[in-house]
Amino acid sequence: MSTVISIVSYPFLPARVGGQKGVALFNKYFCRHLKLVCLTTKKNDPQAAEGYEVHNILSNSRLRYINPFYLVLIGSVIRKKKATHIMLEHPYYGWLGVLLKWICGVKLVVHSHNMEGLRWKMLNKWWWKILWYYEKFTHRRADFNFFIHDDDKAYAIAHFGLRPERCLTMTYGIEWNQPPASGETAEASLWLRQQHRISPKEKILLFNGAFNYSPNLHAMDMILQVINPLLGKKDGFSYKIILCGRDIPGDICSREYPNVIIAGFVEDIGRYFKGADVFLNPVTDGGGIKTKLVEALGYNLNAVSTTHGALGVDPGLCGGKLLLCDDHDWNTFVDLIIRATQFHENTPLPYFQHFYWGNSTRRAAEFIG
Repeated sequence: MSTVISIVSYPFLPARVGGQKGVALFNKYFCRHLKLVCLTTKKNDPQAAEGYEVHNILSNSRLRYINPFYLVLIGSVIRKKKATHIMLEHPYYGWLGVLLKWICGVKLVVHSHNMEGLRWKMLNKWWWKILWYYEKFTHRRADFNFFIHDDDKAYAIAHFGLRPERCLTMTYGIEWNQPPASGETAEASLWLRQQHRISPKEKILLFNGAFNYSPNLHAMDMILQVINPLLGKKDGFSYKIILCGRDIPGDICSREYPNVIIAGFVEDIGRYFKGADVFLNPVTDGGGIKTKLVEALGYNLNAVSTTHGALGVDPGLCGGKLLLCDDHDWNTFVDLIIRATQFHENTPLPYFQHFYWGNSTRRAAEFIG
């Protein structure tokens, strides 16, 4: 069996938000197919890992990204564990991965979660082009490249000059392979209505995210400032919008908005997904796949999204449960919300076949051999 050394250069255990879950859950299922040893920063809790070793050998300092000592330290781990592959989560340790590949004779895997250069360009960082070239350098020297969705993979093949046979779409996933039972959703809906005093006549619209991330914050602003007022003008449509997630700004929490419930961080977001009627995804910037959209559809929620917000989620897999509109077309977005409340089919089996972690990580393990 191959042994993979995974290098994760930031806190992700315990996993609380989408990006952290993307790494933790990938590792949880990937280690069922190959032996996995994770090297990460001291801020991570090894007890939160499931099924694989975690060693906190990287410092928390920002200087960790340029520390040449790690070449010797990680090289010794590679030899001790008789590793066959090293895997980088994101390209930031590209220089280290390339040197370890050459010195230790291992295969290099780069697991991309965004087109990082383009993401920082979208966030108006002047240095994005430098990162873009570094990202290109790293991917071109990898033996295998994982991308979060097909659009990123196609972009990298075209602009980085990668060989398609060395590239694989490795999507964010879910841990269940069928929709929740109808009894679960009915119980969750009843609990949600009791918890937040929502009448049976009102539709429950949900948005959640980590609001220290500007694309999510912008999306919440659109809900509060544009989408909610437009919905309020629709005669005969009764609803409540629930906003869940960490780091909602205090000035928003202190205000009252008609038909809006600011729940903030909740312990069991799955209960909210199961109990809601429609998931809102008015995201128009940022990179990668929107993990909350993948989870919402997996929980059998109908979803309304902008085109950008649905990158990596093929509507053809969703059986009519994902409704899309052009970015910033909020009048259409609102019309689709009302339409989504009238659709009652289940998320189809092909969706789960594609997004279930057990399936996707098996494909990844087979791909790198």
